[in-house]
Amino acid sequence: MSQVAPTAEPHHARYRPRRGHAPGRRRHIVHIGLVGLGKMGGNMRTRLRAAGIEVTGYAPDPSTTDVATLADMVAALPAPRIVWVMVPSGEITRQNVTELGELLEPGDMVIEGGNSRFTDDRVHAAMLAEKGIAYLDCGVSGGVWGITEGYGLMVGGAPEDVERAMPVFDALRPEGAREEGFSHAGPVGGGHYAKMVHNGIEYAIMQAFAEGYELLSATDAVTDVPAIFEGWRRGTVVRSWLLDLMVTALKEDPRLEKVSGYAEDSGEGRWTVMEGIANAVPTPTIAASLYARFVSRQEDSPAMKAIAALRNQFGGHSVRSTTVGPA
Repeated sequence: MSQVAPTAEPHHARYRPRRGHAPGRRRHIVHIGLVGLGKMGGNMRTRLRAAGIEVTGYAPDPSTTDVATLADMVAALPAPRIVWVMVPSGEITRQNVTELGELLEPGDMVIEGGNSRFTDDRVHAAMLAEKGIAYLDCGVSGGVWGITEGYGLMVGGAPEDVERAMPVFDALRPEGAREEGFSHAGPVGGGHYAKMVHNGIEYAIMQAFAEGYELLSATDAVTDVPAIFEGWRRGTVVRSWLLDLMVTALKEDPRLEKVSGYAEDSGEGRWTVMEGIANAVPTPTIAASLYARFVSRQEDSPAMKAIAALRNQFGGHSVRSTTVGPA
């Protein structure tokens, strides 16, 4: 899901580390490598450093990277090494994990934190296991706000590997009870599977808020739609962080006139629906929210053209012509 941070002050400028540690927080000082310093990775580097964890980051962008090459990053880390990969899912993740497999040594560890498909994790883990390198997959939620609020983490992998990386997870997760912002989902692949389902649920919740917004905007029974959403933030059963973000969006643009009604999807919603089919689990709400995004990309739906043509054929119902002027 694409998110836009407030423009008044950048997150990295606003973020101030809290003093002290929450109960149960570890105080170990560790040094990790971080591959990928975009919106998520860059903010994660800032949060980790504020928690006392040394980070050597690598990215192709010379304005953000700490070292010139991936090899330089590996060389800067003390053994046994931990390297967190935070790049887009797919080929770029495969390339980085493969290269790290050539650079790292037995006893080192890779944590893959992008939105990869859980089946890719099993391939990556098997490849690295042949070289004696441990592998964890970590679903990360929190977006651009994670730097201040903390990141919700869902991890897959062997318990001993999760325990070894816990100081890093503790630095990234929200303050408070660990189990409220961190979960060991299961074996390799479990973290990204949990994040996939999380994002499918996210699709459905956003779609419900969107449909409610459109209905409220369409009726003359309501005259202040932003006020309705604002009034739902306390005491109601629909109060949530997504509702808070909707309120923020409506404050910036009450009629959403600056935003096109074109919604992308990043893949996890599709994978969730596909997994529902594979496991014979009905996911109609998540599927409908995914299809709504597909509809948003059609200026003139071929399916609706077919329906209009069929209505005309069987019932003589009128159709709207695409020609300009008299037919």
